[in-house]
Amino acid sequence: MANAPVQRMSQLMAKTLRDDPADAEVLSHKLLVRAGYVRRTAAGVWTWLPLGKRVLANVERIVREEMDAIGAQEVLLPALLPREPYEATGRWDEYGAELFRLKDRKGGDYLLGPTHEEIFTLLVKDQASSYKDLPVILYQIQTKFRDEARPRAGILRGREFLMKDSYSFDLEDEGLAQSYALHRQAYQRVFERLGLDYRICAATAGAMGGSKSEEFLAPAGAGEDTFADCPNCDFAANTEAITYELKPVDGSDAPVAEEIPTPDTPTIETLAAHLGVPASATLKNLLVKVDGEIVAVGVPGDREVDMGKVETHFAPAVVEMVTEADFAGRPDLVRGYVGPQGLEKVKYVADPRVAPGTSWITGANKEGMHAKNVVAGRDFDVDAYVDVVVVQEGDPCPNCGTGLKLDRAIEIGHIFQLGRKYTDALKLDVLGQNGKPVRVTMGSYGIGVSRAVAALAEQTADEQGLCWPKEVAPADVHVVAAGKALQTEVALDVSGKLAAAGVRVLVDDRAGVSPGVKFTDAELIGVPQILVAGRRSAEGILELKDRRTGEREELTVDEAIARLTA
Repeated sequence: MANAPVQRMSQLMAKTLRDDPADAEVLSHKLLVRAGYVRRTAAGVWTWLPLGKRVLANVERIVREEMDAIGAQEVLLPALLPREPYEATGRWDEYGAELFRLKDRKGGDYLLGPTHEEIFTLLVKDQASSYKDLPVILYQIQTKFRDEARPRAGILRGREFLMKDSYSFDLEDEGLAQSYALHRQAYQRVFERLGLDYRICAATAGAMGGSKSEEFLAPAGAGEDTFADCPNCDFAANTEAITYELKPVDGSDAPVAEEIPTPDTPTIETLAAHLGVPASATLKNLLVKVDGEIVAVGVPGDREVDMGKVETHFAPAVVEMVTEADFAGRPDLVRGYVGPQGLEKVKYVADPRVAPGTSWITGANKEGMHAKNVVAGRDFDVDAYVDVVVVQEGDPCPNCGTGLKLDRAIEIGHIFQLGRKYTDALKLDVLGQNGKPVRVTMGSYGIGVSRAVAALAEQTADEQGLCWPKEVAPADVHVVAAGKALQTEVALDVSGKLAAAGVRVLVDDRAGVSPGVKFTDAELIGVPQILVAGRRSAEGILELKDRRTGEREELTVDEAIARLTA
């Protein structure tokens, strides 16, 4: 095994901090800054210091090894991209404010790449002309850019981040399914090697488009996604991807709709209390604007509208909440008393729970008035059924009906069967075996490399600090010289011997720093093994501590070297 360099903390460009950053909201943000892994450069923009760069490089290495193992070929595309390919696919506009747009000195439009489907498609169009050139999987590990409105949570939600994106190109849908399966298996190996607890969840495709889509989510309290997990079967999905089956009921015997006075009841809570009925008996109607046009969204009164689902349904249109000004000149829209019956020139979208035949108490479109016995399909029509409610703990599993469990998670990977959305837009054809053009089908697959670092920090840290799995840690062993000259001499000597055997060593040889501070820093930095040259160093005895379990034992220098090189 080749010699590994010894990193001396007396020379390390990093300073540990005792206090959390004032703007830190989540654990990974606090600890990565305090332990000297990253530093903030601007809102959502981070500098990786030497220890952080080592961890980042280890994640990259694992990703690269597993991508290479499925026959993927690595390339590196530019981050500065021309407007035209993204305009051809519609994403120049679809990305909206998240896209960093800029002009060159000649007035040409460019963007900083948020993802590279278009450019990879053009690369293959340039390089592949025949069925003999396919299938092919290409990937890169590269910085991406998205102009987050509220960059927060440290490196979890930045405006600049490191990502592995890969793309498969196949002649047939069967080939795409195989490429998708290869990536799915490779991702499982990546996250298992990283030491991440993860779930594979059904997901929505969003602006990426395509058919089948799955997310790899790392459960963590700091996660921005909510996923549902069934305790009885293998169902797991992002809550935005869960849909409820439309089940019409027989409402033929429902009484005639009747208006009733309900003064001062503009909210579901006040209405339910006034009438003495459960909120689930009422119909809530939320008004939104879709590209400026008012749309009503109907859901049971005891449920909340998931705006993410609404936006996904109407994408790429812009969805906004209505304002006071939108009610001006619209006598049919009475704030707090909107009902679907009698609405004029308003598209009505309803959750499947508002099925044909179901009866509701809802607004009568008159101030201080509601209507009861309002039946879907009899008294009002639904233009489109879309599952738009926020999934709740205990909702039935779509597979088996068992109550679902909800948890927060960090998205660490996403895989898509894109099909021909991008190859159609950019006209990627190759000659088939019969000599006729064949439109190529495509898959897209991403791993958040920098996000994986934050996810690991969230999942593995303890009260003392970071606690890295061995394969991603910045070093294999953190050697601590307790303070005296002899102890430092022993620490440096054993560090050299370990490095000669191929062990990655971080040694705390700082002069004038108390043993207590050094021990605290070792716990904070989170290297898997801590080897202390302390009071028994003169006897040739060292203390080895397992950072994860806290187990300690005294060993001779030779025993310690043997243990750490085994």
